[in-house]
Amino acid sequence: MTHPAELMYSKSHEWVKFIDETTALIGLTDYAQDALGDLVYVNLPEEGDDVTAGESFADVESVKAVSDVFSPVSGTVAEVNEELIDAPEKMNEDPYGAWLIKVENITEKEELLTAEEYIEFYENEEA
Repeated sequence: MTHPAELMYSKSHEWVKFIDETTALIGLTDYAQDALGDLVYVNLPEEGDDVTAGESFADVESVKAVSDVFSPVSGTVAEVNEELIDAPEKMNEDPYGAWLIKVENITEKEELLTAEEYIEFYENEEA
C-alpha cells in the first residue's frame, strides 16, 4: 500500500490534498479502498453543499458493504468528481488520483495525520 507523503490523512481513512490554505481535494485512502473491496457505487454531494469536519458527506458501496465517507474539513463543495459516478472502480485502481470532492472556504480541520502517523495509526487499529 502506498500513502504519499505530501498528503494528510484522517483517522476515518480519507486523504486531504491542500491546494492552498482554504481549498483541498478529498478522497479515500489506499487502505480504505483495499479494506472495502471492489467499489461499485458512489453517492456524492452536490456542488455548493456544505461539509462539516467529522460528518459524513458521501457513501460508497462495495461488494461487501455500504460505508460512509467523512469530511476531514468544514467548507463548501466547489466540485465533485463526476467521473466516479460512472466509474467508481477508479477509486480501487488509483485511490490518490480518484478524488471525491474539492472543498473551498475551509474554516475548520479535524486532526490530520502525516503519512507516517497514518500508517502507524491503522497498523495499531488492526492489532
